[in-house]
Amino acid sequence: MIDKAKQVVADAKAKMTDTVTHLDENLKNYRAGKANTGVFNQVMVSYYGNMTPLPQTASITAPDAKTMLIQPWDKSLIHAIEKAIIDANLGFTPQNNGECIRINVPALTEERRRELVKKSRTEGESSKVSIRNTRRDAVDALKKMVKEGLPEDSEKDFEDEVQKLTDNFSKKVEELLAAKEKEIMTV
Repeated sequence: MIDKAKQVVADAKAKMTDTVTHLDENLKNYRAGKANTGVFNQVMVSYYGNMTPLPQTASITAPDAKTMLIQPWDKSLIHAIEKAIIDANLGFTPQNNGECIRINVPALTEERRRELVKKSRTEGESSKVSIRNTRRDAVDALKKMVKEGLPEDSEKDFEDEVQKLTDNFSKKVEELLAAKEKEIMTV
């Protein structure tokens, strides 16, 4: 029964880790006024009839802080990539020279920066809710195990462990949000 309880705690930790990783990946998609190739990870391009993520169809680089360069592996995709970038509504105007697509990254306005901070906080709050839901599920599972024969003092110890995990992962979410907010608000 103790092994089963340890597994519940391990599963909770894995879910919380996934939640924080997911938040981190999502925050990378927010551009903070400097060239960030991660903003194209969610852009889908029509590639021979299939919708394919842009990074799988082209090389994306940031030669400097204000410019991004997209070089399609298949030159016939230039117009499809350009259309996908415009349709994604990222606030970029692609410029193509027949060989590659150049994107100048405009400086963010104060209003847009505040909007991005607000959006990232919303994302962080939903991550915290997910972490708390994972804690609740783990505690419920532990309480059921008491009825199946797990000693109550052991159950309390495991519950404390789950609470510590919850606190740690909530703190990580706060740290990620603070770092992203600082990055966004830095001009």
